[in-house]
Amino acid sequence: MKIFQINFQTASKYNSQIKQSGAPQRSAALLIVVVAIFIGVISHNYVFAQSINKEALSDNALVKKLPGFKSEFSEVNGVKIHYVEGGTGKILVLLPGWPQNWWEYSKVMPELSKKYHLIVVDYRGMGSSDKPANGYDKKTIASDIYGLLQKLGYKKAFIAGHDIGAQVAFSIAANYPDLTEKLIIMDVPHPDESFAAVTMLPALGTPTDKLDPARPFLWWFAFNQMRGMPEDLLEGRFALAQKYIFHYLLKDDRSINAFDRAVYANVYNNRDAIRAGNGWYQAFAQDIADYKTYSKLTMPVLGIGGPGYNWLKYSLPEKTLNLKVEKVEDSGHFIVEEQPSVVIQDIIEFLD
Repeated sequence: MKIFQINFQTASKYNSQIKQSGAPQRSAALLIVVVAIFIGVISHNYVFAQSINKEALSDNALVKKLPGFKSEFSEVNGVKIHYVEGGTGKILVLLPGWPQNWWEYSKVMPELSKKYHLIVVDYRGMGSSDKPANGYDKKTIASDIYGLLQKLGYKKAFIAGHDIGAQVAFSIAANYPDLTEKLIIMDVPHPDESFAAVTMLPALGTPTDKLDPARPFLWWFAFNQMRGMPEDLLEGRFALAQKYIFHYLLKDDRSINAFDRAVYANVYNNRDAIRAGNGWYQAFAQDIADYKTYSKLTMPVLGIGGPGYNWLKYSLPEKTLNLKVEKVEDSGHFIVEEQPSVVIQDIIEFLD
């Protein structure tokens, strides 16, 4: 606020000089006024973002923004799992991706909860859930979700996931087909041989400012393989990595606002959270090996893709018998937040 006041005072000072100057001087003074006000506004926004109370970012505070939902914990396989639950109807499990948590689905939860009983899970390593030393392969996480649903008394569910959550969702369907009534995979497939072929170097002419789906440069795949270094670099300042990830993968940066970014940065700011999130990537080799053992899925499967649309169309047919793939136009990778109404419509039409 102090910076903003200083720049406003500067603008006022030069504004008074404009009236007393000739034309050239007026133009220069006017430019100074505009720059001063612009810097003041940016500074004001920065101070506002920095002033968000951490309590406002807690699960208990966030769930209050979503009437009808409650924040819960349950211990499964020796791991405390956090989840948010609400709504009526058949069970629909929603699994978030990196670098986010259950709040990723906040734009779609109110509408979906009118038709389904939602269980939005911070799986092993995410958000307020435990972050053990191991168990970040998708098959192990799938067993956590299965155990959670069994403990809650649910024998059948729709399973949906985005990003890493989509990989977990696929693993649930592959390992627990009797549980999975229908499966929804959003923008990223389960790790297969195509993951092992991701290039270390960007294609000629890339990386561009925004993701080119035809020539993606997935630099964080390698960065997240490092053990210890990401924690050293990002502890307490995860927003730095988040800034570049979101800008590169979002079609419109405004789709994830300052408050939402603060929520996500807050849950990844400590060493254990960074280590655990990277653990999902470090398990890719095991995930690929597990994938080779899976039979084709017999339940209906929906792929919803933004830039990952072609990747889903290439990967999913290998392991599915009843597949539909939908394209989300005018969206980057974070389709749930960039095009929530489209995602809601696709989900409801498929599940109904």
